[in-house]
Amino acid sequence: MKLALIYPPACDPTAPYPALPALAGFLRPQGIEVLPIDANLDGFLALLQRDPLTRLAGHVERRIVSLRRRRALDHQAQLELLALLRVRGDARAVPGGINAALEILRTGERFYDPGLYADAVATVSAALRVVAAAHTPLQLDFTAYRTPFALTTPDEIARDADPARNPFDDYLTHDLIPRLRQARPDCIGLSVCFPGQLVPAYSFARKLRTAFPEAHLVAGGPAITQVLLRLRGPALAQALGPFDSAVVFEGEHTLLALCRALSEKPSRALDRIPNLVLREPVLGARYLPGPPAVDLHTLPAPDFDGLPLDRYLSPHLLLPYDPTRGCYWGRCAFCHYGLAATGTARYRERAVDTVVEHLAALSARHHTRFFYLSQDSVAPAMLCRLADALARAGLDLRWGTDLRPEPFLTVERCQGLRRGGAVACSLGIESASPRVLRLIDKGITPTRAATVLRNLARAGIAAEVMCFTDFPTETFAEAMMTLGFVEQHAPHIAAFIVGQFELTHGSRVARDPTRFGLREIWTVQGDELGTALFFAERKTSKRGRERVQLEKALDRLASGWLLRSYPWAGSLSTAHTIFYYDHFGPGVFKKLAGQARGRILGQLPGARAFDLRKLARAEQHEAEIWHELTHVRRQISRHAYDELAARLPALKR
Repeated sequence: MKLALIYPPACDPTAPYPALPALAGFLRPQGIEVLPIDANLDGFLALLQRDPLTRLAGHVERRIVSLRRRRALDHQAQLELLALLRVRGDARAVPGGINAALEILRTGERFYDPGLYADAVATVSAALRVVAAAHTPLQLDFTAYRTPFALTTPDEIARDADPARNPFDDYLTHDLIPRLRQARPDCIGLSVCFPGQLVPAYSFARKLRTAFPEAHLVAGGPAITQVLLRLRGPALAQALGPFDSAVVFEGEHTLLALCRALSEKPSRALDRIPNLVLREPVLGARYLPGPPAVDLHTLPAPDFDGLPLDRYLSPHLLLPYDPTRGCYWGRCAFCHYGLAATGTARYRERAVDTVVEHLAALSARHHTRFFYLSQDSVAPAMLCRLADALARAGLDLRWGTDLRPEPFLTVERCQGLRRGGAVACSLGIESASPRVLRLIDKGITPTRAATVLRNLARAGIAAEVMCFTDFPTETFAEAMMTLGFVEQHAPHIAAFIVGQFELTHGSRVARDPTRFGLREIWTVQGDELGTALFFAERKTSKRGRERVQLEKALDRLASGWLLRSYPWAGSLSTAHTIFYYDHFGPGVFKKLAGQARGRILGQLPGARAFDLRKLARAEQHEAEIWHELTHVRRQISRHAYDELAARLPALKR
């Protein structure tokens, strides 16, 4: 039995993700031949080259000329021209600079030159903007792949999979499909872990379905699980789309059962396999419920063999490893994360001796000392035991992880974490308002969080802070408390993020909205997979002017650090950030505050040929259209969008 496991875009290309190695580590000892393919890395590397970017630059220029020849531009043409004009200079520059940028990211001496690193990040980011603009209205980076109507209907899924709209189609056609034809897998699985992978996963699957009609095509992973668990019957069958089946919850045992059933001649019936979504004649689609979580003690180490470990965009290899799964707290009202129907998955730990054995073997096999302990939330007591065991074993490892700021983390215990190899710990603090923290059921106080920050910093560990604003009923004053907390404790904070609350299916807020001050929540007609969830508060908690003030205050606060977007150095919980902490120390991003953001390598001087101010009005019109569709009509369709867009005035010469 041969299984190809594919990890699709769009995700972090600086290090492997744990999903494929975890499945390979479990399945290979069971006699399943596993071919792991990091199509996220390979797909982006196929785009980030001189020749493809040169072709895209030509497309950008030709399309600009074509649009400017028109006597009038309707709303959609205005948006397209605006996107193209914004990247015109980037499109001319990046083909000549992209090779140097990738070399900087992979070469230690140059990677640790902050100026060169900034240039490399600016160049790669500009290249992604060019790719997106050339496929407008696509939003594309290393966390997002989205078009306005993405995943709303089967027709829109097919539309996004069209070769002219899919920037990864050339990679699919000339790299991935020939590789799979040579391997001849019996089963092809796509691991869909993040929302940014959903659209590419469906696009890849449609093309793979045509190329390999005899192979069994299966999807799995947290992102696809959380979509499918919301659907029933015909809607669930429709969501399968080009896939023959899908695995919900943790995939090891279900995928093994599927492979064994398919390997039998004739193939066994699949409808008795727990947690495997299948079409069926009467109900449309269903699955046999089974245990959502596996026993972590029974799982072997992840197996990274077969992945292109020398091609990631980093000077060193960082490997992810899961010493635990699930969340031991599991009570935060905002959270629906991972492979669970609601909330978070049940908490489980590996034995500490087993973890040490696994990390030692992986370090020796792959010649690395860098790891990210990747899990929902590890119990501090377990982490302290692990750090002590690593120190006793004499393993010179460096690692980061995510933690709750528990009082258990005294100065002495934080020093123990450092001796055991801890470089960075990212703390979910969420808010500095005591009322909001109680409403969230976070189980901490700002004072307790501040103590843990101080203890980690004194131990020489980079303490990162994760917060968000706009939890339902949060006032402007309470949001400012959170910013004030970060400012007050800045000497102990290595980096931070203040995001904005988003309502997710499966969270306690979504399941009991009135408890959290919401008047209503809704999805919109026409969004057949129900991926978007909207809400309205009983009483508006912030005025528009206060939101502007909050944004300005956040910008001022952030100026004290060099903070970047994921996955670059200066973002939280990333390989590059771990490397910078290890090389320069926990205070590196405060020392680099105010540094120039970098120039685009290969950029040529030239005057901007067009005034974009009038075109920029189209973005405001676009926002107004979508507010009308999602909040007023609560129904979306391409016909309704086109109707509203047609009412807008054309831009004439």
